[in-house]
Amino acid sequence: MDQPGGVILDLDVDVVTLTEQLVNIESVSRNETAIADAVEAALRGRDHLVVTRRGNSVVARTELGRPERVVIAGHLDTVPVNGNLPARRESTPAGGILHGLGTCDMKAGDAVILRLAASVIEPTRDVTFILYEAEEIESEFNGLRHLATSDPDLLQADFAILMEPSDAVVEAGCQGTLRAEVRTVGEAAHSARSWRGSNAIHAAAGVLNRLASYTPRCPVIDGLTYREGLNAVGIRGGIAGNVIPDACVISVNYRFAPDRTESEAEQFVRTFFDGYAVEVSDVAPGALPGLGHPAARAFVAAVGGDVNPKFGWTDVARFSALGVPAVNFGPGDPMYAHRADEHVAMADIERCEEQLKRWLEA
Repeated sequence: MDQPGGVILDLDVDVVTLTEQLVNIESVSRNETAIADAVEAALRGRDHLVVTRRGNSVVARTELGRPERVVIAGHLDTVPVNGNLPARRESTPAGGILHGLGTCDMKAGDAVILRLAASVIEPTRDVTFILYEAEEIESEFNGLRHLATSDPDLLQADFAILMEPSDAVVEAGCQGTLRAEVRTVGEAAHSARSWRGSNAIHAAAGVLNRLASYTPRCPVIDGLTYREGLNAVGIRGGIAGNVIPDACVISVNYRFAPDRTESEAEQFVRTFFDGYAVEVSDVAPGALPGLGHPAARAFVAAVGGDVNPKFGWTDVARFSALGVPAVNFGPGDPMYAHRADEHVAMADIERCEEQLKRWLEA
């Protein structure tokens, strides 16, 4: 709702209504000031929390002297609007669906975080609640990355939960990701006298054949099977319609299991494409599941015991880099993230709040 001085969030409403309030504050990446202002104001009204603001990221902490601390985090930004604001409700036999930008990724998770921050006054573990900016765009803007540099103590914990949509099932750790360009070279010539040149695009067949014959590595980590992937995701080359091309570039993406380091992943790719020029353009480490930690075991048990490996990269890797085991757990089917018809089941939001509240108060 709009009030003089900005948007007011009511943390005492039910979690679905709070999700709707958050969705209706447009917060496309780099435009999070209004939602961060509203979140900060709402949290500063709770005497049991110590609140810190950095840019458009807000951190709220309990300081109860508990022997363990956990982080529960979510990002405030969304992808661009695509005809999917404001939020709208749809009644269904299963309990209803909330439609709108960010419902799934990840304002439903943010609403759960805010409800927990407001209502769990005496948790059995100290809790750091983080709502941060700019997750959906380039890493240089990421609020967690900035916090890790400016205030690394705010991210320290025994265990972390990132409330990315996961169908309300724990997804442990995450894959690393590497992007590389594999180049083939030839010699330019007029296409009418092609035998005088060497076709670099034809030479790319050797690269593509290797990729087609790739067998995924499937390591088992903490009882979870991660499946790696190595794929061509783009190809470019050619000079003109009557010229034999002298260069071709195949863009490759390698999704590697979290038991491999960045340097090991790079070495694998270079070895796999031995004989070709390889340029690594970007690499981000994965995150180990960390399910052996007592806080992680207790959390998994509290939310039903089911755990899946995370296929893809998320900000849990930032916690892992700080030595904090982390999992993904949040309402919403990730297949609907970023879509024009993005939505979330209301029952999922309610269940996530109930499970996390029970865990924090157990």
